[in-house]
Amino acid sequence: MVVADDIPESAVSTRNISKNYGDVEALRDLSLEFPRGQLTSLLGPSGCGKTTLLKIIAGLLEPTSGEVEVNGQMVTGPGPDRAFVFQDFALLPWASVMRNVSFGLEMRGVAKSEREDIAARYIKEVGLGGFENAYPHELSGGMRQRVGLARALSVDAEVLLMDEPFSAVDEQTRRKFQEDLLGLVQNENKTFIFVTHSIEEAVYVSDQIAILLPRPSRVHEIIRPSGFRDKGVDNIRRDPEYLDIVDEIWASLRTYVE
Repeated sequence: MVVADDIPESAVSTRNISKNYGDVEALRDLSLEFPRGQLTSLLGPSGCGKTTLLKIIAGLLEPTSGEVEVNGQMVTGPGPDRAFVFQDFALLPWASVMRNVSFGLEMRGVAKSEREDIAARYIKEVGLGGFENAYPHELSGGMRQRVGLARALSVDAEVLLMDEPFSAVDEQTRRKFQEDLLGLVQNENKTFIFVTHSIEEAVYVSDQIAILLPRPSRVHEIIRPSGFRDKGVDNIRRDPEYLDIVDEIWASLRTYVE
């Protein structure tokens, strides 16, 4: 585990966030700090408000009460400091991989040659070099998800918000994505906020795990895995600390699973 003094300053802060949908109380007074340059997973039972919190941070939903700050600035809506990687890819079906990846830059008025240079870099980084001119219907689910990730990276947002981005791919592709994600966290110096239902995935990819309780959601526990992070991706899942943390989280959540 990581002691408090080792935790970087926060890039994102949520303070006393509550969200009601009519009579349904989704979130209640939820406060959480997201360390800069690290990956924080939101983990909890289905319906506990993970995606709701992510959308509030993105500025796509307005909280009933409470506030979100990114780099000390109040969130009042979507902004260029945040990028969203959707579960269902959310690609433009009529656009090539290059156009999809560069679309956010196009919306910001970046010149075509510059945005295509930037997009080409991230297309290659996510392993899609050679597919610049392909269209979404010509790609596998895993490849489409890589396009969505490249698009989010290309706009150079400081915070990447990822809503179960690997849930729609097969297990082998998912494991490769997890390995690639660890590399991105290390190399990109961005803050990642990652929603997942998988305990094993959360422990594998996370610097910090926030366990959320069922509705109305609150933070139940913060776990910061540390001992196995520098042992290489091939060794993480065999490390005793990794296995112990997976068991600890399951013991904490099993009473809330229907």
